[in-house]
Amino acid sequence: MNQLPGNIWMISPMLLSGIVGIELLVSSFVSHIRISSEAEQKKREKKENSGVQGKAVVALKKETEEKPESLLHLLVGVTLFISALLVLAIVWWGNVDMTLFYLMDEIPIYFHVDALGRLFVTVTSIIWPAVGVYSFVYMKHEGEEKRFFGFFLLVYAVVLSLEFAGNLVTFYFFYEMMTLASMPLVLHNETKEAIMAALKYLFYSMCGAYCALFGIYFLNRYCYTLRFVAGGTLNMTLVSENSLVLQIAVLLLIIGFGTKAGMLPFHSWLTAAHPVAPAPASAALSSIIVKGGVLAVIRSIYYVVGPEFLRGTWIQTVWMILTLLTVFMGSLLAYREKVFKKRLAYSTVSQVSYILFGLATLHPTAMTGSLLHFVYHACIKCALFLTAGIFIFRTGKTRAEEYTGIGKQMPITLWCYTFASLALIGIPPMSGFISKWYLAQGALQADIGIFRILGPVVLLLSALLTAGYLLPITLKGFFPGKGFPEAAQKEPIDRMAAALLVLAVLAVLLGILPNPLIGYAGEIAASVY
Repeated sequence: MNQLPGNIWMISPMLLSGIVGIELLVSSFVSHIRISSEAEQKKREKKENSGVQGKAVVALKKETEEKPESLLHLLVGVTLFISALLVLAIVWWGNVDMTLFYLMDEIPIYFHVDALGRLFVTVTSIIWPAVGVYSFVYMKHEGEEKRFFGFFLLVYAVVLSLEFAGNLVTFYFFYEMMTLASMPLVLHNETKEAIMAALKYLFYSMCGAYCALFGIYFLNRYCYTLRFVAGGTLNMTLVSENSLVLQIAVLLLIIGFGTKAGMLPFHSWLTAAHPVAPAPASAALSSIIVKGGVLAVIRSIYYVVGPEFLRGTWIQTVWMILTLLTVFMGSLLAYREKVFKKRLAYSTVSQVSYILFGLATLHPTAMTGSLLHFVYHACIKCALFLTAGIFIFRTGKTRAEEYTGIGKQMPITLWCYTFASLALIGIPPMSGFISKWYLAQGALQADIGIFRILGPVVLLLSALLTAGYLLPITLKGFFPGKGFPEAAQKEPIDRMAAALLVLAVLAVLLGILPNPLIGYAGEIAASVY
């Protein structure tokens, strides 16, 4: 096994992002205490009217935030890009591993890089800096930048640790940490709606995680090891004696981890969180954090339980039913939804279950499609949420029908949105077409009974509904008919536009030049069968 000199370098990106993130959070907390203290002092000195304290707080916030703003952006930008470069250098060096410490004699906190982890880490390390650059402009609209970037860097460190995890216990440890670290991004604006959505996110995620933990207890009893091994590590001698109990445990594990991925019936946290979270947080949630649930399902089913244990069982049937219901209902609800960000949230519910359906077929071609759709959806949905953020930032409007004629004011943004939408629908040669083709082909080739036909039919209906809820914004944006609004000013090409443009170009290029990624995803799928 190839190893980096001194495997401590394996965790250096997480340490860098985590330490800087914690420092920013501490600094933000200290600043709030100082601002409150100085405001109280000014209130005592000047009792001109009842609004003095509020005015003093606002003035002090402006005074403390405006001066170091460029330094804050520089610190966050440098941290993100150094961390991302370190990650890419580490994961493409070779199969590295590291034991951090032992929870118990036979259960270490263990990191290991394999082909699957390499794919997830690479996508995360492309998306996260792009969203960070976008946030430098957008978060002026939301305020509390230092606190936001503190949690943003901390979540990045936790997600990297999750994707580096080499066994199921390490994975679960950071899976729970991901929920706790990302929850403040949802409640950032501190409104009643944001607080309730964050609590809902926490409740659903924790309940799902505890269901999964129940499954992990049983797997620890029936597996040779909880380390991730392609094809699984079940002790079939023990399984033959208690197969029903283990099947129930595995189903709870799928449902528990599927909660984070927005699978029915525990999807509503996602549609509550997205509309109230800042656009960069929504982009990170939809493109990366919900994929933590997908990665958890892949790791547990394909690298611990083993696909052969589920093949042809009632568990596989229930799993496929849940995923197809989620695909269809998510698309239908998105089609009916008027609030733009909530529409995109329902879309995420549907599209992530494309991935889960491919995994549930237990067929290598469909799994290849699932891995491809993970990559494509991360870029596409991140671009769509960044588009929503630009619309809100520039116009203050949140409903889809309010964007009529917006193409005159923001042609670059709307063109990026259009290309990302075409990719998500699956119009060739866009990237979404490639992944959906492999998913449909895998379903048709798999021995899954009626689902061989039902799966592709539901995917096709979902694609039509996707066109129905995405393309009208493009059509009305560019061709509104009467009342075409005049452009107030030329659209600025700032860091928000640059980040969006990069992701839109990726969504197109990954479809035009798909072979390297198809080959890599195919190798991962072949290794677990």
